[in-house]
Amino acid sequence: MELTPLGAVARAVSGDIRDSDPDLVVGPDVVVDSRLVTPGALFVALAGEHVDGHDYVAAAADAGASAAIVRRTTGAPLAEVLVEDPLAALADLARVQVAAARARGLRAVAITGSAGKTSTKDLLAQVLEAAGETVAPRGSFNNEIGTPLTALAVGAATRFLVAEMGARGSGHIRTLTGIVPPDVSVVCNVGTAHLGEFGSVEAIAEAKGEIVEALEDDGWAVLNADDERVLAMASRTRGRVLLVSASGDPGGDHALWAEDMRPDDRERYGFVLHARGATPQSVQLQVTGRHMVSNALSAAGAALALGLPLDLVARTLSDAGLRSRWRMEVHDRADGVTIVNDAYNANPDSTRAALDTVSRLVEVKRGAVPDAKLFVVLGDMLELGDETRAEHLRIGRYAAESGAALVLAVGAEAQHVVSGAAAGGADALRLTDKSEALAQLRSLRPGDVVLVKASRGVGLETVAADLLGAPC
Repeated sequence: MELTPLGAVARAVSGDIRDSDPDLVVGPDVVVDSRLVTPGALFVALAGEHVDGHDYVAAAADAGASAAIVRRTTGAPLAEVLVEDPLAALADLARVQVAAARARGLRAVAITGSAGKTSTKDLLAQVLEAAGETVAPRGSFNNEIGTPLTALAVGAATRFLVAEMGARGSGHIRTLTGIVPPDVSVVCNVGTAHLGEFGSVEAIAEAKGEIVEALEDDGWAVLNADDERVLAMASRTRGRVLLVSASGDPGGDHALWAEDMRPDDRERYGFVLHARGATPQSVQLQVTGRHMVSNALSAAGAALALGLPLDLVARTLSDAGLRSRWRMEVHDRADGVTIVNDAYNANPDSTRAALDTVSRLVEVKRGAVPDAKLFVVLGDMLELGDETRAEHLRIGRYAAESGAALVLAVGAEAQHVVSGAAAGGADALRLTDKSEALAQLRSLRPGDVVLVKASRGVGLETVAADLLGAPC
């Protein structure tokens, strides 16, 4: 946020200043982690399931924080603003700051989807940076804490704000768009992530669509026309609709699509980018996987909706990489083995996309190394509810059908993955501990490819790091 008098902060959050000067200037950083405090920062003391931020207000003061938003006074040597609910205060402060920035001309993009929203956010941020100062979240900062913290990073010179918005229930995205009202809303896809919380894919689609309902008449909904549930959201918005497709012209007055898609030997796709009424442009992505074409198109659509020219969009997309860790990271070891670390998160849709990608990578490698093999290390896909067993069986079988020579499964659902893989004809082992994966992969040979994929809670990124001999 901009440097702000404490009195203005207190008014924004309906708080009371305790024994401090309301003219005290705080900022620019707003943090909820005392380890991230910078001089002058505003610390928000959130109470979590395992940690209470009030226990760290003194540490924040020692690190240089000027003030804290608290539910109860702590006696720490810094100014305190007393509120009923620090989390609600964080949202209120962000809402006020965003409203002021929008009055100065800030344009905001909100992105959601069951898979790919973080990659889309990373690509879009790099495109927009070519046109002006841009604020975007770090990693998957997409919830009731991450969205306001991202918004509060906006400064006087910020031209674009990119907000990633996740949901684990109805109304969650509506709440986030109340903090960051979008000029452009992007929906990447609707899949089975968080199926356990929602109960059905239809309920997921209903919740994701809240992001286009937040648009004003002059806003833009950028919708993936290759997903029928996303396409159906066109009827739920007052804004204008721009359709994107990796399968050719999707129709409509405003459209963006890819043609002539061709992968290189790293499964990075080049294509011709078309937009209704514009001269086609060539794009060569630097990120791996066919599914990244859809992400790139969503990013391009948002940039076009914000007024960037197609040639600039194509050029910057061709230079853009992923900024968030453990998402289709492709690493070649000195011995010719390729490790694909996609262990940040997993659901059935993203896991199938990853398996498709590594299957094609192995096929390319067999041109030079005929006996190259695919090895897959899979951990649990969390939050699938009643479909947990069935989805793990299916993904095990899909791994076998993708050509895996060996499937190694870790976690509570490992036996279902192994059963599915065995039914598909692959060798498969259930591991009691992720460290056992290294013992099973000691005999990798040049040309072999290893995919490591799991939900974040499983922590399989350590397996990828160990295979690379590098720290996480």
